[in-house]
Amino acid sequence: MFIFGFGPIPEMGVKGAAVATNIGRGTAVLFQLGILFFGWGKIKLLAKDLVLNFKVMLNLINVSLGGIAQFLIGTSSWIFLMRIMSEFGSEVLAGYTIAIRVMMFTLMPSWGMSNAAATLVGQNLGAKQPDRAERSVWKTGKYNAIFMGTVSLGYLIFAKTIISWFNATPEVVKSGALCLQVIALGYIFYAYGMVVTQAFNGAGDTKTPTKINLISFWFFQLPLAYISALVLGWGAIGVFLAITLAEVLLAVLAMIWFKKGKWKEVQV
Repeated sequence: MFIFGFGPIPEMGVKGAAVATNIGRGTAVLFQLGILFFGWGKIKLLAKDLVLNFKVMLNLINVSLGGIAQFLIGTSSWIFLMRIMSEFGSEVLAGYTIAIRVMMFTLMPSWGMSNAAATLVGQNLGAKQPDRAERSVWKTGKYNAIFMGTVSLGYLIFAKTIISWFNATPEVVKSGALCLQVIALGYIFYAYGMVVTQAFNGAGDTKTPTKINLISFWFFQLPLAYISALVLGWGAIGVFLAITLAEVLLAVLAMIWFKKGKWKEVQV
């Protein structure tokens, strides 16, 4: 409504997307506060609960630093990849952007399962059940892999059709479809990598996934994307392959570190 205009709402174009985003997120926050303060869920806050506990706050900040670093590493790597992709023209960049947006939408259930794995790890470690925590991670990873594998088949078969829903320009469709298909090849690995890295966070071990992200994205993905796409002249497919191989590396490293079991000894 805000982008294209609707009734009394004027057409705002790109600005409309920003307005709608703020309204949507603001409404969600108000809804969350309503649940917390009016007791619609299992947790209910009262005015007397709102006190400053600096010890807990500092502990939370300390634990969250790794998560902040993970977010910054991932976000900055996507920015640099976008810069590399811009070398191949606006149509190729548009196809890549559409493909990534489509993938982010279908990844939402996977993120939900990964967060569930983190919750299960934290709960079971708190209950002094580390073996059950580990089993829950592998079981969640399996379910996530089944989901991601199904999605990847859809991308491999219907990639061009999916991209054409957003932009029918042949070059955009070609680039976007290729991006979906190449990255989908690593989806099953990504399913396990996503769950296991979140499991580390759930255990309070935020340093290990930070190291894994740093190695996979900054030390591997970005140099590989640059060399393959620009130095070797492979073009956009070099970037797509770098993304896929980086996700595979992330999953392998995460599973190796996870099997060592040191995350079970972390004290939060």
